[in-house]
Amino acid sequence: MHLAFDGIEAFERYLQLKPEIVVLDIGMPGQRGDEVARMIRAHPTGANVRLIAITGWGQPSDREQALAAGFDVHMTKPVDLSQLIAVVGG
Repeated sequence: MHLAFDGIEAFERYLQLKPEIVVLDIGMPGQRGDEVARMIRAHPTGANVRLIAITGWGQPSDREQALAAGFDVHMTKPVDLSQLIAVVGG
């Protein structure tokens, strides 16, 4: 597991590590998670990455915006650990 503390660092880590799964908070400083998701999807290696959004914003429109940004899954805080494990494994 690798951590980033803002959106810019998250994308830099993605470029360095090319992980299969990326979990992003949408409300990160520097660059929002949905912007990072779009950048990952636009990158040549980003098509098959499993992107998981974890956010405090849980309205249906928030979910729609996350999916439109390229996330595969939208989870609202507080996230149940067993649900996150299931999503990461799924």
